[in-house]
Parts: sequence; structure tokens; C-alpha cells
Amino acid sequence: MVTDGFGAGCSAVTWQGGQGRHLFGRNYDFDRLAEGSGVLFVPRGLAMHSCVGQDPRPGEQFYGRYAALGVGVVLPGGVPVLYEGINECGLMGAQLYYRQFAHYLPQGRPGMPRMQPGLAAGQLLALCETADQAARMLTDTFALAGVPLLGTVPPLHWIFADRTGEAVVIEPDADGLHVYRSTAGVLTNSPPYPWQRINLLNYTGLQTADRGGVRAGDEVVEPCFSGSGGQGLPGDFSSPSRFVRLAFLRQHTLPARTEAGDVAAGFHLLQNVAFPLGAVQPAGTPAATRLDAAVAPYDYTVYSTVLCAESRRLYWTTWRTLAPQCVEMAPLLARRTLCRMPLDGDGILFRNDRLQDVRTE
Repeated sequence: MVTDGFGAGCSAVTWQGGQGRHLFGRNYDFDRLAEGSGVLFVPRGLAMHSCVGQDPRPGEQFYGRYAALGVGVVLPGGVPVLYEGINECGLMGAQLYYRQFAHYLPQGRPGMPRMQPGLAAGQLLALCETADQAARMLTDTFALAGVPLLGTVPPLHWIFADRTGEAVVIEPDADGLHVYRSTAGVLTNSPPYPWQRINLLNYTGLQTADRGGVRAGDEVVEPCFSGSGGQGLPGDFSSPSRFVRLAFLRQHTLPARTEAGDVAAGFHLLQNVAFPLGAVQPAGTPAATRLDAAVAPYDYTVYSTVLCAESRRLYWTTWRTLAPQCVEMAPLLARRTLCRMPLDGDGILFRNDRLQDVRTE
């Protein structure tokens, strides 16, 4: 089963900050967000189903081993769906659209528990400690199956990262499930990861240092602006261009002294590949599900998240609220029920209380 009809964007990036911190960032670029989406805490021990809506096979009902925190929605019946998140072991992961290439067997593989693609990110976070375990879970334990969820089968691929610095990309192609280890730490959308990786060779001339002057006949034209080392860096919003831009920028993002500094750097990375509202008009609009309350005529960066594996904190901004908000997992671990909070906060923060008189005498 080849899935199509989803023109969404999305970008994900991993990088190492200061003091050994490992971070993960993601832009959610689409023309909608399912009604009820928000920050979710999924407790350990929660009863879960890897495939809903059909008679279950053995192994498709289980209890989550690890608590997870991310952005997602709770489906009818209390089924949590995470678009991306982090678990209590520091494993971080996200699902991104993989248009025209994602391929699933209609009912998975005989004798294996099925996993619906839309549930995979959250369920692997509930079951695995490391990125390698998440990959092995999809190759050896569960079989991705083209079973509709809310009436559709989304075309997806995944990226997972952990405290070791490993970043694993998982792609379900027509010739089978492919796992890529020791990756560039970046994932956008189609084409497949191997194509995106080879495409980086078209940009070997990129550098951080400004270039020198140029001789034109008897005249030497000296530089009058900075940033010339990055000439040729693609600036459009296509998946290949976003991949190149993130790969270059993450390579040269400096680690910060504090976690707050690393998080700020992450949001700057994500802003470099964000979709402004009104600039990306998709060629086709996917069919709406019953959870889609509002569909815009444009794809845009609905929200951005930054995760830290060591502190197990989730930071996020939205299109309407650029001031970062944060939830920390540690105080939540004693809870045994699903918890949710809305993404949008109070908007602009007024800080008149910080103004102080300046003495001039």
C-alpha cells in the first residue's frame, strides 16, 4: 500500500549542546492541527494498542514501559497519539510526512503484531530506551500496517535520537523497511534519506568564513558585506532545501553554557526552516478527518518544539505565541493518568515590572 495525498512539510534536527546535552528540535508544518491537540503526558504502565479499529492480534495490546511527554492528541477511547516527544530514558523521536514514498503492507506481516503508522512515534517512546531499540522494534517485533486511523493512512517516516548522540532514520519503502544509523541528524520530507544525503555533495563550497574580494580587469572589488561564505545555501521551503540548510546550520551551531542557551539556539535553527503563514500554498489539500476543525489555505509552522534528553524538558512555541513555554517530565512521573494542556499560552509577555529608573547623577 503506497500512501499519498499529504502535502505537509515538517523538519527535525538533532544536535549536541554544551555540558554534554543532547537536543532535538522539530517544526510541525501543515495547514491544520487536529482538534484537541496539545502537550500530552503519557504515564508509564498505560494500557495501549498498537492497532485500533480492527480485531487485535496477539501482542497488539500492551502496557507502556516508560512515561513520555510530547505534542499530540487523545483519540476516542483514550488512545494517545504523539507527533513527537521524549520519554523518561531521554529517547526523543518524531514522525514526519513522507509523501509518495511511504509503503506499508495492508495488514502487516503474517504472525507479527501490527502497528499503525500514526501511532508508531508515541508507542515506540513508550516501549524503548534508545534509538537503536526503537529501530529494532519496527524491524523485529512489530510490522507497520496500512490500517486506516481516523479514516486515513498517513505517509510517514521517523527520526529517533538519544543520550548517546545517535540519530536513527527509519523509512518504509516499497522494497522494505530501511534503517539508517550514524546519520546527519536531520530529517525533512521526501525524497528518501539516501537521496537527501547525496544531495549534500552539491553544496561542498559552503563555509562560515567570508570570501575575499574579486578581481575584475584591473580592479579589485573588496567585500562590502558579510555572509558571503554561505552563498549558494538554498533558501526556499522545499524539503531538499530545508534538509541542506539544517545540515549546514547544525554543523556550525555553537554549544551554549546553559540549557536555556542551547534551547534558544535550537529555536533559531528551526526558524531558519519555518514556513511563514501565506508563503506556502500546497497543490492539494488532504481530506479532512473528523478531528480537523480548521484547515488553512496554506501550510505554515503551526508549532515548534525543542527537547533536551538530559533534563527531559519539552519547550515549544506556536505561530501565535513565540515566547517559549516549557514542561518538565520529572515532576509528572508519579502520575498514572493521561494529562493534557493546550499549546497556546498567554501570547505576548508584558514585562513593565522589569523597568528600573536609571540614576544619572
